[in-house]
Amino acid sequence: MLPTAPLRDLARSVGFDLVGFARAEPIEPRFLLSWLEAGYAADMDWMGERAEERLDVGRLLPGAKTVISFVNNYYRDEEPSKGSPIARYARGRDYHSTLRDRMKAFRKAIIQMAPGLGTYGSVDSGPLMEKVWAARAGLGYVGKNGCFITEPFGSWVLLATLVIDVEVDEYADGPTADRCGACRRCLVSCPTGALVGNSQVNAGACLSYQTIENREREVPEPFRFKFNNLIFGCDICQQVCPLNRKPVFAEHPRFAPRAVAELGTLELAGLTTEQYEQLIPGTALARARYDVLRRNAVYALGVARQADARHLLEKLSDDSSELVRSAAQWALRQLVP
Repeated sequence: MLPTAPLRDLARSVGFDLVGFARAEPIEPRFLLSWLEAGYAADMDWMGERAEERLDVGRLLPGAKTVISFVNNYYRDEEPSKGSPIARYARGRDYHSTLRDRMKAFRKAIIQMAPGLGTYGSVDSGPLMEKVWAARAGLGYVGKNGCFITEPFGSWVLLATLVIDVEVDEYADGPTADRCGACRRCLVSCPTGALVGNSQVNAGACLSYQTIENREREVPEPFRFKFNNLIFGCDICQQVCPLNRKPVFAEHPRFAPRAVAELGTLELAGLTTEQYEQLIPGTALARARYDVLRRNAVYALGVARQADARHLLEKLSDDSSELVRSAAQWALRQLVP
């Protein structure tokens, strides 16, 4: 059995803001399965393909005893004068690498404390229900908008999870108290109605999904009209949340905005491949790929009806990418009075 006191100190020393411990007991399947059955996963088939592993970490690590959840605050208040069309979490270095580096350091140290320890770790990539485990570990709860909400940092947080095959001497009692109450600001503010209640999100209607995960198809036209200075991710449900009124500044330089965060929609729509290779690698924006990022920016130009975008849109209407071509042709039609 491992003592949690030195593990908490270790987590802080490697850069995590919060850490909690939960027993590695199976998750009640109803919430996940009802979400999948409702079709809310859109075409993210991997959510269902490994459902059994998501619900039981013992399938990921035989003999699993403890799930350790980590939280990092990422809020930075630097805001470009024209407002960045990029979600706040994606403006700095790719959070996957930041949290992964910290978890690697934690894992290396804990294995020195307990040689032979078995582990399985993930930063938003493996079949782990990270928000469920963070709630079980007593670090917060899942709000009405589907975001994980903590007491000190609101929902401006990123999660990492480590499963180990050893017990610890202290476990959390479960989620913290739900502070959403009767508030419905996130539900009524979502521009596409993607927040369906009961902390569930209809991914297919979510602008984060449409701007990031929908990489092969055109965005349905009703959703395109919501691309108002928004081309990668969406922070609307977090911006209106009263629990985010007093954000805490994340001081680590890895969360500082990179040069790409200074670009507006017109500049992002006109990115050359050379500029893309210079600005995007090492950021979370790389997930959207070159053509998808430009497609999204072109939609936003159409929504804004920017007259000064006409020349670029005319050029992009002959682009080699079908996604960009069709988006530019659509955006040009929006410029017509």
